[in-house]
Amino acid sequence: QVQLVESGGGLVQAGGSLRLSCTASGRTFSSYAMGWFSQAPGKERELVAAAITRSKLSTYYADSVKGRFTISRDNAKNTVYLQMNSLKPEDTAVYYCAAATSWYGSSWKRRDEYDYWGQGTQVTVSS
Repeated sequence: QVQLVESGGGLVQAGGSLRLSCTASGRTFSSYAMGWFSQAPGKERELVAAAITRSKLSTYYADSVKGRFTISRDNAKNTVYLQMNSLKPEDTAVYYCAAATSWYGSSWKRRDEYDYWGQGTQVTVSS
């Protein structure tokens, strides 16, 4: 069982920045794929960024956030971060941290691979 606790959401003006954090329980955090998902009202939850650690950090970004969002992880602290810059009103959503504990190959880039979820944190970007 993996528990995930997010923090860092809030209200920001367009063009501003926020950093989300997610701390996980579990002894094998470094082996998990960690992802950040967004879900806007009336829309499906979508993967916006993910990261795995092999010999080095590998990352994935949705096209909508490339160049603006950065995912990072500190395996010693069991924590994953999402730095969100140049925020837009369309980034407004609930953001969820998630862990994929049994991923393989490139499955960590698929939403359905993630089996543990945080409670979500609201990000609101005003225009």
